[in-house]
Amino acid sequence: MYDARRNSLRRKIKRKIQRMPPGLVVALSFLMTATIGAVLLALPAATKGDSLGGLDSFFTAISAVCVTGLVVIDIGAKLTLFGKIVVLTLIQIGGLGIMTFSVFLFLFIGKSLGTKEKWIISDSFLPSPIVDIGQLIRMIFVFTFTVEMAGAVLLFLVWRREMPLEPAIFSSVFHAVSSFCNAGFSFFSTSFIKYQGNILLNVTVMSLIVLGGLGFPVVYEFYWRFRNRKDRRRYHFSLHTKLVLYTTAFLIIGGALLIFFIERGPEWEILSLKNRTLASLFQSVTARTAGFNTVEISALEPATLFIIIMLMFIGASPGSTGGGIKTTTLAVFVAIIRSRMAGRQSIGVFRFAIPDGKIGRALSVLVMAVMTVSAGLIFLLVFHMDIAQESADYFLSALFETVSAFATVGLSMGATTSLNPAGKIVIIVLMFLGRVGLLTMAYVVTSRLRPITYRYADGRIMIG
Repeated sequence: MYDARRNSLRRKIKRKIQRMPPGLVVALSFLMTATIGAVLLALPAATKGDSLGGLDSFFTAISAVCVTGLVVIDIGAKLTLFGKIVVLTLIQIGGLGIMTFSVFLFLFIGKSLGTKEKWIISDSFLPSPIVDIGQLIRMIFVFTFTVEMAGAVLLFLVWRREMPLEPAIFSSVFHAVSSFCNAGFSFFSTSFIKYQGNILLNVTVMSLIVLGGLGFPVVYEFYWRFRNRKDRRRYHFSLHTKLVLYTTAFLIIGGALLIFFIERGPEWEILSLKNRTLASLFQSVTARTAGFNTVEISALEPATLFIIIMLMFIGASPGSTGGGIKTTTLAVFVAIIRSRMAGRQSIGVFRFAIPDGKIGRALSVLVMAVMTVSAGLIFLLVFHMDIAQESADYFLSALFETVSAFATVGLSMGATTSLNPAGKIVIIVLMFLGRVGLLTMAYVVTSRLRPITYRYADGRIMIG
């Protein structure tokens, strides 16, 4: 009797999940994973000394599963090995996506995928649907763990003489995963400031960040090009890959040059040319959703901070481990401006026309992102009105914190540790929306609305 009721309950739950919009499945997956992580981090075994409170443990878990890196505790000093393993697991799951792991387990045990699972994976990782989802998932896991393993080996060469063997190995693995997943979590309270001039660490971490931020669609195209390298026919990269590569290179180089020539703070004046070049390049790369730093962020010039805010807002590329509005959104927006200024009706780039649906999606992402960041900033200022009144610099610090949370970056000017409970909730919501995706949440909210089958008459308005 008990087994029959249990089986009936399982069937009901399964039917409800199957009827859910795919976007809601993704959102609930992230939320449930973060909740489980928060429960584990609240255990006495996860911390040294007093246990974490409910809000702090949930904040840390959300930050990890959303691969953000903002923390209200010193994870290196506060968490035990068990707690650090929990954070590491959440980062890895959050970076690749909960549904990706679920599909991998389905494939591993030999079960077939349903239409919903195929739709979610294809929509998350590819600009166009493919049939062999299993091959895509296997490629993602092989690429991810290969790159992370290589990064861990290189980081181990940095720390092997500074730490005992076991801590050096774990630290190398943790920071390699955190770098590739663009999480920004570090055991060091000052991030990588100590290793500002270490070329091996800087190059390794930057390479992991860039590879994780390019997005799996780009990696998948490179994989196919390598696999068909003996084919005599020339392989042409898709428009998506071209936009990602060109935009990424432009943002990294442009951001580094601006930071190098603009920054005149006292901390930079004493740097050698090598260290200054490394620091400029590292800050340009890490601002695109990674969250590590090799200089004190709060000591930077206001102009430099604004450049970093813009880089954080743009973020990584679609289908990657990073957040932000994404590089392709910026590329489409620039293409719209160029086409309109040239008097062209169609929007094109690299001799390809961009579909109207993609243009509308890019503009929707941009507008919704600006509105979300603005709302988050207002709430943060309201909830910390006493601090804002005492410090004239708090507005910039709050704006930096808000964009960092929404773009899942993790950089901070120091405002995270001064957040009150209401402020922590604001940052949690921003991190969640930034990782799950604004359009995903919009689809969840509007999925039950009836589609409109009619069209209104055109109206006359003046613009500009």
